[in-house]
Amino acid sequence: MMKRILFLGVAILTVNTFIMGCKSKTEKQKAKENQETTQELTLQVDEILEKADSLLGCEVNVEAVCTHICAHGGRKIFLMGSDDSKMLRVEAGEKIGRFKPECINNLVQVKGILAEQRIDESVLVNMENEAKNQTGEKHGATGDGCESSQKARGEQVGADLNQRISNFRKRIAERQEKEGKNYLSFYHIEGLSYKIIK
Repeated sequence: MMKRILFLGVAILTVNTFIMGCKSKTEKQKAKENQETTQELTLQVDEILEKADSLLGCEVNVEAVCTHICAHGGRKIFLMGSDDSKMLRVEAGEKIGRFKPECINNLVQVKGILAEQRIDESVLVNMENEAKNQTGEKHGATGDGCESSQKARGEQVGADLNQRISNFRKRIAERQEKEGKNYLSFYHIEGLSYKIIK
């Protein structure tokens, strides 16, 4: 009788371990599949901007119309969302090198890592010092950055540096009051690969 109870106990334990092992393996497989699906899922610019905080540092795929390529080496393109107030900058990085001019006005699919650029008071003071010492980089027709960069940051296109800095300070104060954050967040993709979809 004792042998029978012992045998039955070992059998139950073995079956239970097997079932738990299968269940654990199935859950691990599902988690891995979900992660792979997320990485392969192609998002729109609006979706990335809406979920940016949760996607920071993650590999994302985006597909959108390229509205601008920086003439300064072709190392940046801008992808447009549902309208021109929703723009996402993509930086070529080492793996891409530079973007082809054919990107302009075409649908482009980009894979890359979502990154954040913060503008706070220290950045603004640095901008003021560079302007005073004339040591800042010059981009765009006026030297204050290209229109696409300004649109992507929600700036008034064509504003001079003093207006831009003043506007940034106002927006930082508004965000501080609403969210308790004393900086502005601007998102971009550090490109790993891309293709032009005509």
